[in-house]
Amino acid sequence: MEVKIGVQHAPREIVLESGQSPEEVERVVAEALAGKSQLLSLEDQHGRKVLVPADRLAYVELGEPAPRKVGFGAL
Repeated sequence: MEVKIGVQHAPREIVLESGQSPEEVERVVAEALAGKSQLLSLEDQHGRKVLVPADRLAYVELGEPAPRKVGFGAL
């Protein structure tokens, strides 16, 4: 599942492919926003952790990855 995280005062968003379920990611984000945790901690498919301070979260977008188009063709 693709997760996009917007961080306040950062010019780019963080994009990662997570093996976690959408419900699990939503629960972790809700806990961070509710103040139960000071950090939003997510793990990508390669085992790397992404830590974002909860008070700096602008938005979190959850969705399936879009298949990438390869080659030359009419769009």
